[in-house]
Amino acid sequence: METVATERIYLEVPRSEVRFARSLSRKMGWTIRKPRKSGLQQALEDVEAGRVYEAKSVEDLMAQLDA
Repeated sequence: METVATERIYLEVPRSEVRFARSLSRKMGWTIRKPRKSGLQQALEDVEAGRVYEAKSVEDLMAQLDA
């Protein structure tokens, strides 16, 4: 089997074109991977979007953790 040299590139496309890019990649034998966000990146996005909760007490925090 012949080894093919590959190169990794990053490409930004509009959401409306993602389906086309995926179908093109399949036809060409390319691989598309969506980068995963780290836990820190997700947490920062939650803070920016206001998805945070401040417990009023330890009991309140424990109730939220049990829910």
